[in-house]
Amino acid sequence: MPLFIDRHEGVTATPQEIAVLHLKDLEVQHKYNARYVTYWIDQEAHQAFCLVDAPSKEAAEGVHREAHEDSIANEIIEVTQPVVEEFLGKIADTPAAKDPATTEIVPALRLILFTDMESSVSITQRLGDAEAMELLRAHDGVIRDALKANNGSEVKHTGDGIMASFVSATGSIGCAIAIQKAFAARNDEHPATPIRVRIGISAGEPVMEHEDLFGTAVQLARRICDCAEPTDILVANVVRELCMGKGFMFADSGETALRGFEDPVRLYQVRWQDDG
Repeated sequence: MPLFIDRHEGVTATPQEIAVLHLKDLEVQHKYNARYVTYWIDQEAHQAFCLVDAPSKEAAEGVHREAHEDSIANEIIEVTQPVVEEFLGKIADTPAAKDPATTEIVPALRLILFTDMESSVSITQRLGDAEAMELLRAHDGVIRDALKANNGSEVKHTGDGIMASFVSATGSIGCAIAIQKAFAARNDEHPATPIRVRIGISAGEPVMEHEDLFGTAVQLARRICDCAEPTDILVANVVRELCMGKGFMFADSGETALRGFEDPVRLYQVRWQDDG
């Protein structure tokens, strides 16, 4: 399909707000057979640009119009691969440019999700290695089934949890809820060996290296997960904003000081348990 770059003039939104708009594009792009690859911001010129693989200009515009009708591009032009490469040369200082064989900037905002199994060490001590491993396999199966059902990608196993990424905010929340509901149902059937997990979710633009993800978004998701109580789903404010109007319920947990972060972070708890 053709490649297009669109141009937005008079941009006053913050980088975080623009990232939110980009993620909304990703959530509806499939309806137009399009793929929004990445975007750039020129804050001094108050401009933003999006790179999109789409069957036509009309399809590219249709994604923006449905995702955020108040942020339509001023101009959309078709480009060739050499032009794209010249444009991408503006980010020559990124890790991708320094070592393109091993490092790349992930070309879109990602939702990062961490799970952590409660008391994994004490479980091993109490049950022994063999039974604890069986419990871990059950844990892994529940989470991987939920990832598959919600278009999540497993990044790595952390020993007593899983790190995953999503391109959809609703997918990440839907997955987290599915995980907690599945464990609740399992624990009703196996009360002697319950599995309880805490879940933390953040959003941002991680750096990919050797098929792993790094960066502030990953560190934040890890710290949020550490703050959560077992059976909780705790998310950063940006995740809640991305899911506004999607039918999820959140409870404000207030601003929380997280290790390694200078400023407190406002967190929200996802209400996943059915009333009554």
